[in-house]
Amino acid sequence: MFCLSELEDTVRVHPSNLGSPLEDAIKTELKELFLDKVLSIGLCVSIYDIKSVQGGFVLPGDGAPTYKVRFRIVVFRPFVGEVIAAKFKESDSNGLRLTLGFFEDVYVPAPLIPTPNRCEPDPYNRNQMRWVWKYGDDEFIIDDSCQIKFRVENISYPPVPIERAEDAKPFAPMVVTGTIDDDGLGPVSWWEACAPISDNDED
Repeated sequence: MFCLSELEDTVRVHPSNLGSPLEDAIKTELKELFLDKVLSIGLCVSIYDIKSVQGGFVLPGDGAPTYKVRFRIVVFRPFVGEVIAAKFKESDSNGLRLTLGFFEDVYVPAPLIPTPNRCEPDPYNRNQMRWVWKYGDDEFIIDDSCQIKFRVENISYPPVPIERAEDAKPFAPMVVTGTIDDDGLGPVSWWEACAPISDNDED
């Protein structure tokens, strides 16, 4: 789910950061440039370390030095087939939206929710829909009390829209599509409730 990648970039250190040690000043600039940004290698979540720094030249008419920096970053880059634990964020008739805390564009479309199921108004929140999975005589509700395990089905990088409607949702540069329609997937509580009682539990 997390990878360590090495990059090289030209970094301009703002004069306000020149009072700090050089490596700290460069890390500050790198965080501004890369943290929470989606690159071709995934979502940058942390600057791991700096491998080398070269230069320190000042361009004509500029009061800030520029450095050529090699550094390593931690990126979130799940692979297809990986099983990840997330938390419920919201749902509608199209399916579920999950969150990992640092990344909130995980979607489970309706066809990838176990059947038979139904989508109904949430009695505790009329502005939201909820999904219910029926298993035998039991019904299992998917709501914000759930920790959910999903399997990654697809990772996409949508193109940046040229125009967006005023009421459009924030643009997501990376979208993870997952499924919970398989044994061991879905709300963790489903499988805890179905777990067989061991001999030790009976004592």
